[in-house]
Amino acid sequence: MGGDTFGPDVNGAAKFAERLAAGLVERGHEVHIVAPGAEGGPNVTRTEVHEDQPMTVHRLRSWRWYPHPWLRYALPWRIEQNAARILDTVKPDVVHFQSHIVVGRGLARQAVKRGIRVIGTNHFMPENGLQFTPFVGAFREPAVRAAWKAAGRTFGLAEAVTTPTRKAADYLEKYTDLDQVHPISCGLHIDNYTPNLEPRTENVVLFLGRVEAEKHIEELLRAAAKLDPALDVKVEIIGDGEQRPALEKLAAQLGISHRVHFAGHAPESYLKQQLTRASVFAMPSRAELQSIATMEAMASGLPVIGANAMALPHLIHDGENGYLYEPGDVDQFAALLTKVFTMPHDELLELKRESLRIVQGHDINRTLDTFEALYRGEPVVDPVADDVDTVAP
Repeated sequence: MGGDTFGPDVNGAAKFAERLAAGLVERGHEVHIVAPGAEGGPNVTRTEVHEDQPMTVHRLRSWRWYPHPWLRYALPWRIEQNAARILDTVKPDVVHFQSHIVVGRGLARQAVKRGIRVIGTNHFMPENGLQFTPFVGAFREPAVRAAWKAAGRTFGLAEAVTTPTRKAADYLEKYTDLDQVHPISCGLHIDNYTPNLEPRTENVVLFLGRVEAEKHIEELLRAAAKLDPALDVKVEIIGDGEQRPALEKLAAQLGISHRVHFAGHAPESYLKQQLTRASVFAMPSRAELQSIATMEAMASGLPVIGANAMALPHLIHDGENGYLYEPGDVDQFAALLTKVFTMPHDELLELKRESLRIVQGHDINRTLDTFEALYRGEPVVDPVADDVDTVAP
């Protein structure tokens, strides 16, 4: 299994790859990971523990993508040689790549040459990645088209291609020459989370994720500033990124610094504690291919308020387990937060129970079963766990 990001990186693609790999190890499979190593370091093969499971990780010498606060890429001019070396040593039955940009491209090309079955999973949205490039203005659309074309070339080498949701599959099929893309949820160990259905003694809205521009956390802060001071709403932001200083400044300008806590990167124990403690989860991002963080909130029994964009409507069923607001409409966002904080407990309980019901369809074991079938070359029934209309714009 290979990709351009893997633990300890903190993002949805890395987390999915970790959980998938760990689940496969737990089921008795031998799993090798190929991922970038520390910047400037040598190629290293070692045993690492991820999600409490030991696995062999081949860390490749990498270079920092300096427009991004932490992203590293394996050296692209060495990836074919490194992929060939690893494949000839490991002799895998299947190669599953999680990103087409560098590691996945090299592994896919070399695996095809050796007759090894290839599966590809896309977590990439060009619109997200381009914020860390010089392609702006008139150059943006050509860059997006080029990025999709590059994705199509590499994913075209795979015998099966997957994405986390039907919406994401629609996008990939529309902007590349691919078809029959399988929507397979990233999955979640649902039993690892602790719902608390009791009334809260404080009002807390929680965001979990990378603190970057694509997440539009500023909308959450502006909405929080519009809430009735009598509600005494606290905002908990778990995660870090290049936008944190700007958001801290914005919170001060809005006069809510005393009610906003930036936790930064936090251990899993703190994350789960806050998921149990919070009153409501907010996800203002407009480019989620699924949103593992939102699923974690749902598994914790939280109602969810999110942007009506991309794949979030797959998880947030408006009026059932939370509410959707139109991206950029801060007044609507604030009104929905107020609605959750002031609704009778029996109505709130229905939202929480519906979150727990919906997230059952994303159990990690369904995901593992489906990928095992794909690895064996068996036909699969896509375990789509949502029921909203999805048409790529």
